[in-house]
Amino acid sequence: MSSKDKNLSHVDLKSLGDCTSLKVGIVTSEWNDDITSELESGAKALLAKAKLHEDNIIAITVPGTFELALGAKYLISQKSVDAVICIGCVIQGETKHNEYINNASASAIAQLSLISNVPVIYGVLTPNDKQQALDRAGGKHGNKGIEAAYTALRMIQLKKDVHLSKSSIGF
Repeated sequence: MSSKDKNLSHVDLKSLGDCTSLKVGIVTSEWNDDITSELESGAKALLAKAKLHEDNIIAITVPGTFELALGAKYLISQKSVDAVICIGCVIQGETKHNEYINNASASAIAQLSLISNVPVIYGVLTPNDKQQALDRAGGKHGNKGIEAAYTALRMIQLKKDVHLSKSSIGF
């Protein structure tokens, strides 16, 4: 379902359990900072609502969306985080530049998550225009930063749940 059909920013934190000791990184692109700062604020607000200690939310910035994966790698290797939320916004322009950046960043973030075994969440907006971005950064379609933070917490919980079950599928 597309975000134009549903606002997913209203989340239920009851299923997440105790989040107070979790450590979450947020890497935010400085490009389109009027949008990305709102997404970051939404993510931080959700993490605070989930009772993460302020000291356990480590936020850094990188120049652009392309650099998000490397910033996330730095947090994983240097700060021992349970998850990283990558926040960016690449607005379609007159060329295909946005497609290259979006594809490369999505691929790098997915690869990092698989290689590191740490949830690395793709919180990157890929709108056609500035208004679509604003609508998803606290506007009529909610705040996708909230959704990214919720996804990070759910993936941390899933990792714990799967680890506790000790089931094996041959790996």
